[in-house]
Amino acid sequence: MSKIPLPYSPKVLEIFKNPKNLGKMDDASVVAEAGSLACGDIIKIYLKIEKVNGEDTILKASFESYGCAANIASASILTELIKGKTVKEAWNISWKQISDELGGLPSIKYHCSILAVGALKRAIRKYYENKKRPEWLPEKETPEEKQTLEVEKLIEKLYKGLGQVQA
Repeated sequence: MSKIPLPYSPKVLEIFKNPKNLGKMDDASVVAEAGSLACGDIIKIYLKIEKVNGEDTILKASFESYGCAANIASASILTELIKGKTVKEAWNISWKQISDELGGLPSIKYHCSILAVGALKRAIRKYYENKKRPEWLPEKETPEEKQTLEVEKLIEKLYKGLGQVQA
């Protein structure tokens, strides 16, 4: 049985080979993880947020990833897109924007851009956990957040019944 390679855009392949903002951020204001049941990929996102002109602004963003080329490229391009944006502007970035910035993703890999946006939204929501929730931040989870899981829940679902998860 032969595998047919996925038709990744040149931009996806370039970013996968040379990701930007890869790695742990020691001075992050917030860190959040998200995983995808579609493939088992995981993204951990780090955001450094400070007030600039009275607005919460993302000064730095980085990520760690366990996943495929599309996952790494999606997380990398996301961190590039959100640096310097207000948290509200970053909240409004869509998975389709990520895919478009990458020159498109194969439809079977859309979940990678959804995972990146879900991780971002989880981080933003976590940032406001002990602060006054801004009115633009929805009370209920968005579709991207619902389609991603906390890493512990992901691992539990992936290995359920295999006897590999200890209670």
